[in-house]
Order: sequence, then structure tokens, then C-alpha cells
Amino acid sequence: MKNIDFENLSFETAMAELENIVRQLETGQIKLDDAVEAYEKASHLKKFCEEKLKSAELKVEKIEQDKDGNLSLKPLDENEIAHD
Repeated sequence: MKNIDFENLSFETAMAELENIVRQLETGQIKLDDAVEAYEKASHLKKFCEEKLKSAELKVEKIEQDKDGNLSLKPLDENEIAHD
């Protein structure tokens, strides 16, 4: 497996690569050794994407309005973040 430069990898690039791997595997036109290597790469990309999404979720803030109508930003509570 080629080393993936996760340090400089964007979420969008990782998702595009993951989708490409899935298409290759779905066609069945890939040799077994290459398929195993592609699956391993896809696993690493999937984990990377999940971590990026989790990080983004934790940075999301909610807008709250107090009784006087003033708006402020508050971090979302863990319970407010939707989980699958």
C-alpha cells in the first residue's frame, strides 16, 4: 500500500479516493492482492474521514438568545450532537 500523507490530506480528497476504491472493488475487475491492498487503504481513509467529521462536529457552535434578545455563541453539548 502506498503511504498516505494524512498530514496534508483534505477531507474531500480522502472521500474522493475512498469512493474511487469502492468503485474499483465493486467492479470485481481487480486482482485479489490489489483488492486486499485497496481494502486496507480504504479502511485507513474511512477512519481519517470519521475523525475529521468528529472534529468538525466538536467545533460547531449553537446560537443562543437570552431573555433580553442578545445573541451569543455556545459550544454544543455532547448530547446535542447527532450520532448515528
